[in-house]
Amino acid sequence: MTDRPRPVELEYQTRGDGEPLILLHGLYGSGQNWGRHARRLAERYRVVTPDLRNHGGSPHVSEMTYRAMAADVLALMDRLEIDRATLVGHSMGGKAAMATALEAPERVRRFCAADIAPVAYSHGHDRIIEALQAVDTTSLSSRQDADDALADRIEEGMVRQFLLTNLERGEGGYRWRIPLDILAGALADIEGWPEYQNTFDGPALFLYGGQSDYMDASGKKAARAHFPAARLACIKSAGHWLHVEAADTFAEILDTWLARETPAAS
Repeated sequence: MTDRPRPVELEYQTRGDGEPLILLHGLYGSGQNWGRHARRLAERYRVVTPDLRNHGGSPHVSEMTYRAMAADVLALMDRLEIDRATLVGHSMGGKAAMATALEAPERVRRFCAADIAPVAYSHGHDRIIEALQAVDTTSLSSRQDADDALADRIEEGMVRQFLLTNLERGEGGYRWRIPLDILAGALADIEGWPEYQNTFDGPALFLYGGQSDYMDASGKKAARAHFPAARLACIKSAGHWLHVEAADTFAEILDTWLARETPAAS
């Protein structure tokens, strides 16, 4: 492996006790996106929900590669004195989980990647960022104003509401919490995937939505190539936001897999 990028100090929340479980959010998200699942999992695990770089309360930096995100996760584990952890990540967070497993396999016990594969994508995120940049935040008097402004470019109401979690109000009015210019310049890295030559041989679950196009035949092939022990499971009724759209089914499949892959107490 080449030298790892310099990590940033991630903002995070932790709850519960037991085996460490780190939940990684997707693009435009934050650790709070895992709220429902984090609360439930904290009954059995030590759950950590960080904000990845350039998201939530974590630092804004120009580098947005998956190797950099992996370095951040490993540094957070060091701060929390976690030797090995289970990682669960959605979309971009799933790629960050995969990268962490490939960068430091001895630190990752297992991982679950939700609706993402170790391949490059082109899913129109430039359109989303341009829509956010087009909103005149100085003229907003309410969150509804922002939703109305986005509606001309983004039809899906659920996507708009998710994006609006990044709109915050301060003394000077509304502003976007995420650094749109940085994310726009980093889209090639975010939608791409590094060239890894090694494999991670530990347990891996790729859980994907049947109504999503993120896990096609090439994605399945790449998942099995990088992660020989990978298991694939599909929630047929769900799309890309499977942990929200089919939260109960997602939880049931994840819980079953975690229980199966957890060693018995001595």
